[in-house]
Amino acid sequence: MANEAAPPRFAAVGAGRMGRGIAIAFAYAGHRIALVDLRVRSEQAWQKLRSEVLAEIEGSLAGLAQLGVLDAAQVPAIAARVEVVPVSGAPRALAGAELVFEGVPETMAAKREAFEQINRHCREDAILTSTTSSILVTQIAALVKKPERFLNMHWLNPAYVIPVVELSTHPGTDAAVLARTKGLMEQIGKLPVVCGPTPGYIVPRLQALVMNEAARMVEEGAATAEEIDKATRYGMGLRFAALGVVEFIDFGGADILHHASREMSGSIDAARYAAPAVLDRMMAEGRLGLKSGSGFYDYAGRDVGAYRRDVLARTLGMLKHAGLWRPPADETRP
Repeated sequence: MANEAAPPRFAAVGAGRMGRGIAIAFAYAGHRIALVDLRVRSEQAWQKLRSEVLAEIEGSLAGLAQLGVLDAAQVPAIAARVEVVPVSGAPRALAGAELVFEGVPETMAAKREAFEQINRHCREDAILTSTTSSILVTQIAALVKKPERFLNMHWLNPAYVIPVVELSTHPGTDAAVLARTKGLMEQIGKLPVVCGPTPGYIVPRLQALVMNEAARMVEEGAATAEEIDKATRYGMGLRFAALGVVEFIDFGGADILHHASREMSGSIDAARYAAPAVLDRMMAEGRLGLKSGSGFYDYAGRDVGAYRRDVLARTLGMLKHAGLWRPPADETRP
């Protein structure tokens, strides 16, 4: 059989929620993947875990089928691409993998134990990644044999739905390894974004600020949870689905953010709303964004009119998707 002849090219270590989501993403894209459990278990406990894992994978795929993403008849074949592997099968599964995702619990002790096995069994040209959401890539790199082939890879839940994966590199990460990783992720339909060894990556760092502020507004009685959610889904969220956050600063003008920060710093909280030094420098240099020709981006030689129309088209697309776009009225109403 094919499965006996060669192990999958991909392996996720840790059979928890993240490992299962990654497995679905690869299986959906047509690839076999080994979902490796490194914990020593009794036969009964192993069979229980295996049944739970397969049931969740099949259930998630069935949910996609119910939403019309795939045909229900495809579910068994896609689920069958995931090979749930016990600790006894870890050496073979890891030895055959060219890309490995470590997804064990968020403690350095658990990471250390996992990478001891990964280092022992993986081939030396395999790319090794950690899906940690809280431990810096520089910390885990110290646990890895040949750390130049290592980087953190943060997936956003559900891992098989959200396209963005955040790749966090350390100073020793080989540029060719990063390029190869990006290429492999793009092949399964993902959109890799790169950051350095920074706490919170990109998305969690930004969304934590928004979520904390929303919770404060509810606590203060500024607005109800329902009103805040309506405002963020169809106001802030809709706009940020059409424009990136930094692009949004340039589009509106760095001066707008600078003045808004000054006002809210004085009226709400000086520390939370203080403008960063880069914004002060941009103001002093007259780099206000689109309207001045440069900001975080350089607009020299760009067709500004065409760009503005493109932004409008993106925004209208999100409005139509949300069911909020209305055609013009046929007649003037009093």
